[in-house]
Amino acid sequence: MSNKDIKNPVTIIYKQNVEFLKKELDVDTSFDLIHLELEHADREMSLFLVDGFGKDQAITQIQRELRIMKASDLADRPLDKLIKHHIPYAEIETTNDLDNVVDQVLAGPAALVVEGLDKIILVDTREYPVRGPAEPDTERVVRGSKDGFVETLVMNAALMRRRIRDRTMRVEYVSVGRRSKSDLAITYIADIADQEIVREIKDSLAKIETDGLPMGDKTIEEFIFDHNYNPYPMVRYTERPDVAATHLLEGHVIIMVDGSPSVMISPTTFWHHMQHAEEYRQKPVVGTALRFVRFLAVWASLFLIPLWYLLATHDQLGPHTLDFIGAQEEGTVPLYIQFLAAETGIEMLRMAAIHTPNALATALGLVAALLIGDVAINVGLFSPEVVLYLAIAAVGTFATPSYEMSLANRLIRVVLLISTAIFGLPGFLIGITIWLLMLVHLKALGTPYMWPFIPFNALALRDVLFRVSMPVKKRRPTAVHPNDPDR
Repeated sequence: MSNKDIKNPVTIIYKQNVEFLKKELDVDTSFDLIHLELEHADREMSLFLVDGFGKDQAITQIQRELRIMKASDLADRPLDKLIKHHIPYAEIETTNDLDNVVDQVLAGPAALVVEGLDKIILVDTREYPVRGPAEPDTERVVRGSKDGFVETLVMNAALMRRRIRDRTMRVEYVSVGRRSKSDLAITYIADIADQEIVREIKDSLAKIETDGLPMGDKTIEEFIFDHNYNPYPMVRYTERPDVAATHLLEGHVIIMVDGSPSVMISPTTFWHHMQHAEEYRQKPVVGTALRFVRFLAVWASLFLIPLWYLLATHDQLGPHTLDFIGAQEEGTVPLYIQFLAAETGIEMLRMAAIHTPNALATALGLVAALLIGDVAINVGLFSPEVVLYLAIAAVGTFATPSYEMSLANRLIRVVLLISTAIFGLPGFLIGITIWLLMLVHLKALGTPYMWPFIPFNALALRDVLFRVSMPVKKRRPTAVHPNDPDR
């Protein structure tokens, strides 16, 4: 880019460049912004960096190399000599845009301003604070890798590269947010992924106009996929590199956000949120059995309470073999009010568990067991059946692999209960019909949310219902339109 197209170009006047950077970065006010005034090889130099990002060993080594330079070393082609001979670092570049220098320094690299040069040297010496890649709490497996994504984009990209060494795997950098300048990476395998989906994601990211991304990847999902009134997740979140790598090989696109330990898999369907890595760490027969149990748990979390309430309040709808259904001991409040109160109580306990320190978690569990369970029944507030069936539904919610899906299912369960309580059997049937129609009409980047159920695909539906042996899975999912459908 020529200097004519740059609002604040780097000039040959050293002090003018330094004063601009000192003013824009306000190094005299912010204690963590460092400005080192140096003098090497008879030239004035300035080094700008963020204290918390700069790698001490790298900065010290660069200063050692600059100290042993002589004026004669920079007599001819000083810029080339500096970046090719005297600054020992792999990630180094130059720029003639002062505004870009400010953005780069705030992102982590160090900027070296040298007297007599009309370009500034950027050295990527950043080292973000990072925890170890431990196994994520929400996606544990008995067998398999125990590493997980962390909050650093570079580390997450390396975890992906470790599993996929394909030369066509792309990790493209994107910056979003006028003020936050948040780092993102779009990851895909060019030979497999549908380039139209990749282009659509890039265009959506380029159109984002906002100060920053306060909630990281969740904010990105809302900007790209919209559907803000739909409770169901439009992307699948995972903190496991092996899960993300598996989806890349199927033709999906991964969006990584710096500062977030989870990545977004796109596009996805309803059934992607029902799968768990544990199913693929066991034999196909065992994995299929686990999947059926998981499906049963999810359906119980959705339909068990509304269906039980319908049969409990309308005896004529069920056969005589189901006569045991119903409240044996009536509570002091209507059944549906009991369910709504208990649902609210469980949600309060979930929130409390999130905010409770580990040392107090046991005490919270005891309080929940006594108040919500035994005492509530003894005083006649809840019927025993209400506590039983709500506990089964809660277990089904916790057994749902996707946390976002479990929250959406819980909301739908409450809506179905209310519609059944008000309108009876028609309310139950109409509620389920509306729920199905909502899911059928959802699309994520052109991929139908209920595929392969609607539109129907028998081969893909087999893979959804059964944990198929990997040698048998010779085709990639057609829903993501892979360029190479053959495995």
